[in-house]
Amino acid sequence: MNAPSKKKFQTLQSVGKLMCTVFWNRKGVILLDFFEPGQTSNSDRYIATLTKLKAQISRVRPEKKTAFLLQHDNARPHTSLKNMEHIVNLGWTVIPHPPYSPDLALSDFCLFRPMKNGLCGQHFPSYDTVVQAVKQWATSTGADFYERGMQALVHCW
Repeated sequence: MNAPSKKKFQTLQSVGKLMCTVFWNRKGVILLDFFEPGQTSNSDRYIATLTKLKAQISRVRPEKKTAFLLQHDNARPHTSLKNMEHIVNLGWTVIPHPPYSPDLALSDFCLFRPMKNGLCGQHFPSYDTVVQAVKQWATSTGADFYERGMQALVHCW
């Protein structure tokens, strides 16, 4: 009895995981800050990202230089004393993120899931092509998409 031969599927080498910190409001993405491959999130890295965010806000939303509300999750790099002092020095107000409230991790539900669906099925041969695809997706998504995301947050609160 001849058993059918097993098919071997050819796989393409993956770029690997890509980590990005994103800040957005109802008008769209303000900052996409991509980590270098192998880089991890810590307090110093988050402070550097917040400093980039401050500069970017000055460029793209000059009316928001002083009155800025920031919501981030309760991850240790976000809530360290060093980070909280830096945020106060920037003049920003942190909206508290209640513990055990995954529905308030707005980017997980309102941003990353649609992004994942939008980029599904594509092959990215390099880190740079992934970065470009994510940037292109974020800028091509209409303002109404981000407005709906903010309204979802208001509803959750």
